[in-house]
Amino acid sequence: MELAAVEPDIEAAETLRHYYQTLHQRLGPQGWWPARTRLEVILGAILTQNTAWANAALAVRQLRKAGLLNLARLHKASQSELEHCIRPAGFYRHKALTIRNFLGRLTSAYAGSLTTLFAAPAEEARRELLKVRGLGPETVDAILLYAGRHPFFVADAYARRILARHALVPAKAGYSAVQQFLHRQLPPDQTLFNEFHALLVEVGKRFCRRGEPDCEGCPLKQFLLHPSFLGAGLHGPAVSVAHSEVP
Repeated sequence: MELAAVEPDIEAAETLRHYYQTLHQRLGPQGWWPARTRLEVILGAILTQNTAWANAALAVRQLRKAGLLNLARLHKASQSELEHCIRPAGFYRHKALTIRNFLGRLTSAYAGSLTTLFAAPAEEARRELLKVRGLGPETVDAILLYAGRHPFFVADAYARRILARHALVPAKAGYSAVQQFLHRQLPPDQTLFNEFHALLVEVGKRFCRRGEPDCEGCPLKQFLLHPSFLGAGLHGPAVSVAHSEVP
């Protein structure tokens, strides 16, 4: 997946522009990522895997209290100390190892410098981070977008669900396919990707829920192609999207 310019589908691009404008007007700016430093963003992105943000935020607060929101101190922390701090986020042993693995890659590839990491070409940084055991594409892209200010759209489950229900992508399109679709239709703007992703997450949590969606209250109701969203996206998209999956 390259960030090279690709001709967008005019209709799909216009639709997404209306989605963004509508959500921004109705829900307002989301102020993501809720963190004080780049390291805090990175740790938050790891800790929020497979858990609610409230749990990850509690783990981040405990890391701050222990003085571990600092690269030098984090390197020196024992495994037990790290696990104790991040226990509220769940899967704490696995996540502690992921944090260790990230620190190891940062040291070996970028001399332990976040500045050097994020100054590298975006695709190079992405390839290096994907080598870190425990980091998948969604977490890597969140790190690059919110900590590195690189324009990678985080095509998470909320975004995929909303776009599929609106028949913009196939219901079973994977992370990579949907991200490629969004990259084709939208200008590579970090600020836009940041806010649009955060708005889609808010819609997914409040309205476009997996089990019992609230279509009546949803700001995007006017854009549904059918009276019932259940048929949307199940028979192919309004715009063609490749069914490539994340490795």
